[in-house]
Amino acid sequence: MIVAIASGKGGTGKTTVAASLSRVWERPLVAVDLDVEAPNLHLFLRPVIEESSAAWIETPVVDESRCNFCLACSDLCQFKAISVMGSVVLTFQEMCHGCGGCIAVCPQKAISPGRRELGQIGWGRAGNTQFLMGRLRIGEAMSPPLMRQVKSRLKDIIEATGRDAIVDAPPGVSCPAVNAVMGSDVIVLVTEPTPFGFHDFKLAWEAFSPLGKPMGVVINRAGVGDRKIYSFCAEMHIPILSEVPYERSAAEGYARGRIVADLSPEFRNIFVSLSLKIFELAAGSRVLEATHA
Repeated sequence: MIVAIASGKGGTGKTTVAASLSRVWERPLVAVDLDVEAPNLHLFLRPVIEESSAAWIETPVVDESRCNFCLACSDLCQFKAISVMGSVVLTFQEMCHGCGGCIAVCPQKAISPGRRELGQIGWGRAGNTQFLMGRLRIGEAMSPPLMRQVKSRLKDIIEATGRDAIVDAPPGVSCPAVNAVMGSDVIVLVTEPTPFGFHDFKLAWEAFSPLGKPMGVVINRAGVGDRKIYSFCAEMHIPILSEVPYERSAAEGYARGRIVADLSPEFRNIFVSLSLKIFELAAGSRVLEATHA
């Protein structure tokens, strides 16, 4: 089972929930940080990184001695990563999405694959939990290609070991966030009962609902703000899986890089209960699918 921990905005406690769930998860687990632009799950799980490797994306290299400047490549590329201006071919490597279309359509076979570095993929262990993360290269604009390579490695791990996965997704509802939750079995949305939290939670729910995944909510910093998030979840039949109380000790522990589930028996019980409800949510979805099959 793959559980994506997502949020409509940054700062809601998404990594707090992912780290604490990883700590209390009873089955063999791989914890994955897919927030490749600003990974921080490792700051809490403190894994030993055993290996790392560079991640690359394919980009075009043009041999102008073979090019007849027919425009086939530039007409195809919707991202304008390659352009033909008279008898000059310009490539803009940072805009290339690595689809390989320009190479495929070139009638003169004048384009060959080059590459640029996206970032790094690292893996290791945090106790009995396997750990996997990506880190985008500074200056790189596109995170989804790196995220797909991290997810490919995650697939290999799951196939080889049968482990569950908890994925710390990027915040928001843009391409990286959607890319992170695709392929998951359950989506857990972390929010807070504030006007900003509620507004961005609704955006996330609207963005992820078309994926058809079972979805539940964790309300962090419960006890502040208002009740709008509760009313909305009741109206839309979105299950509230857990509430994490607004306590100073949690904030102090987080600031020191501690996992909230380790702070007290009460906090641990909250996340143990959350893990059980996630299993129930996944099981209920499978029963519903079987009923309609």
